[in-house]
Amino acid sequence: MATRAFLLTSLLLSCLLQICSGAYFSSLQRTLIVTASPKAGEVLKSGEDKITVTWGLNQSYPAGTDSAYKTVKVKLCYAPISQVDRAWRKTVDHLTKDKTCQHKIVSQPYKASNNSVEWTIEKDVPTATYFIRAYAYDAEDQEVAYGQTTDAHKTTNLFGIEAITGRHASLDIAAVCFSAFSVVSLCGFFWVEKRKSRVANYVSVTMMTRSYNEVMWGCGEDVSVVYLFWDCRRE
Repeated sequence: MATRAFLLTSLLLSCLLQICSGAYFSSLQRTLIVTASPKAGEVLKSGEDKITVTWGLNQSYPAGTDSAYKTVKVKLCYAPISQVDRAWRKTVDHLTKDKTCQHKIVSQPYKASNNSVEWTIEKDVPTATYFIRAYAYDAEDQEVAYGQTTDAHKTTNLFGIEAITGRHASLDIAAVCFSAFSVVSLCGFFWVEKRKSRVANYVSVTMMTRSYNEVMWGCGEDVSVVYLFWDCRRE
């Protein structure tokens, strides 16, 4: 009984520690300056276009502000307009539960300046409106500071990304050619069938006319059509 109570207590404490661990976005200082190449309102294509991101420490902060910074992770984040009715993109202050920034651009050791990366947008990035955010992490891999390309309300300097459709121009051309070939083949089939029907009708009429003429010749041209077969049978 005591062992069972101990296990339950340990499990409860573990859950509480997991819930309490992790930073809160509202507690972070915005000490990093982040810029990106896309212009406000620009629409890029996933799998094709590239984004250049630069970041560094805001020099207006006193020396030593970044003493605990060990790593920087730059991420692509959803703008509020692309989070509406999408719980899987929901913003949560507790960063371990936050779904705002799901696409990692780069992770590298921290430097106060001269940081830049060119990133090709991955093919699995969905169509949405985005901004870019960089987090600074300490030695315990906890977020301690951040910077982003938009304002605090995430309404400025936003850009769009259009997801890959999986269709190419060559595929569309092939589909059009196949459709045209199908239509031509169908028309050709009906034309051949109609021609066969006409030929068959012509042959049938010709044979009937020939038979009639032969009968008329055998019975005499002056014989009435009404008594044609009767007179022939009598003879």
